[in-house]
Amino acid sequence: MNVALVHDWLTGMRGGERCLEVFCELFPAAPIFTLLHAPGSVSPTIERRPIRTSFIQHLPDAESRYRQYLPLFPAAIRGFDLRGYDVILSASHAVAKSVRVPAGALHVCYCFTPMRYVWDLYDEYFGSRAAWPVRMLMPPVAAALRRWDRRTAAGVHRFVAISGFIADRIQRAYGREADVIYPPVDVSRFKVEESAGAFYLVVSALTPYKRVDLAVEAANRLGRRLLVVGTGPEERRLRALAGPTVELLGWRDDSEIAGLYAACRALLFPPLEDFGITPLEAMAAGRPVIAFGQGGALETVVPPGRAEPPTGLFFDRQTVDALVEAIRRFESGRDQFEPKALRRHAEAFDRALFKERIHAYLTARMKEHDRC
Repeated sequence: MNVALVHDWLTGMRGGERCLEVFCELFPAAPIFTLLHAPGSVSPTIERRPIRTSFIQHLPDAESRYRQYLPLFPAAIRGFDLRGYDVILSASHAVAKSVRVPAGALHVCYCFTPMRYVWDLYDEYFGSRAAWPVRMLMPPVAAALRRWDRRTAAGVHRFVAISGFIADRIQRAYGREADVIYPPVDVSRFKVEESAGAFYLVVSALTPYKRVDLAVEAANRLGRRLLVVGTGPEERRLRALAGPTVELLGWRDDSEIAGLYAACRALLFPPLEDFGITPLEAMAAGRPVIAFGQGGALETVVPPGRAEPPTGLFFDRQTVDALVEAIRRFESGRDQFEPKALRRHAEAFDRALFKERIHAYLTARMKEHDRC
C-alpha cells in the first residue's frame, strides 16, 4: 500500500512536526509533500525522507516570509500530483488537507485546526496591527479562502482533531464530524527536578495569537524574571516591549529546552490554544502551568479543586491584569503542586501511546475503505 504524507510546511520542530515524525515512523517508505522546506529545520527522521516541495519554495525569502504568500497556497497545494498513492495522510493547520486526492484513495486528515488565518484568528493576523494595504486587500481574499477551504474539506474522508475544542471548530467551519486523538508528548525527553528555579518560562512561536506580549508585560509589571524561547514575526515588537527582567532567547535545541523546563518556576501559557503541547512538556519536567482558561488548555491542565492532583492555574481573561493576578496567587503558595504527580499526568499523553492510538485508528480506517 502506497502512502503519501502531506504537511503544510517544514520550517521548525514544533508540535505539528512531532506528530509528522510519528507518521514517518509508522510509514517508513512514505514521501512528504509540503509547500516549502527549510533544510535542517526539522528532525533527522523527517529530513531523511524524500521531501517534495511546491513552487512556494522558490519564491523570494520564502523560508522567512512564507505567510505573505498565503493567497498562493491553494494553487501550490493543489499542484501536487498524488496519483499512484492509496492512502493520503495529511497533517494540516492551513492547506495540507486540501490536497487533490486520486480516485479510490483514502484521505485521513490529522487536523490541528481549520485555517486559523481566515477563520477564528483573522483579526490577530490582518487586523489593526497589519499594514494598511493588507487591511484593505485581505477581506475579499479571506472570504475567497474560506469558501475554498470549506469546499475542499469534501476531499477528506475522515477528520481526526487534536482536541475536542478543535473538533467543535471543524464542525463549525466544515460541517463535519471529527474523531479526537490527542497529540504526543515525548515524556522521555524531560527530567524532574524537585526544586523550582527563580524564573518563569514561555516556549512559543512568536506569532500574534500566541499572546506572548501578555507574559512579557506581566513580568515587567511584577519585576519577575521571564525567559522566552521562540522566534517569529512578533520578535521585534516583543524585544521592544521587554523590560530588564525579560530575556528573549531565540530558538533552542530540544536538550536546552528540556533543561529550561526543569529549571523554571512555572510555564506561562497565555494563548487561546488549539491544544498546547508546551503545558504537557512542562508537566513532564515536574513544573506547573499558569494558563489562559479556554481552548485546548481545558483538556490538559488540571486546576485546584478537582479529584486528581492539580497541574496548574487558570486565568479567565486574556489580559495582563488577569495574568498578574494568577501569578500572585501561584506565588502565595495557596496551591501545592507535586512534581511527580505532574509527571504522571503528562504520561497519559506520551508519544508511545499516541503512536499506538494513531496506528490502530489508521489501520481500522484502511480496512473500512478496502471494504467499500
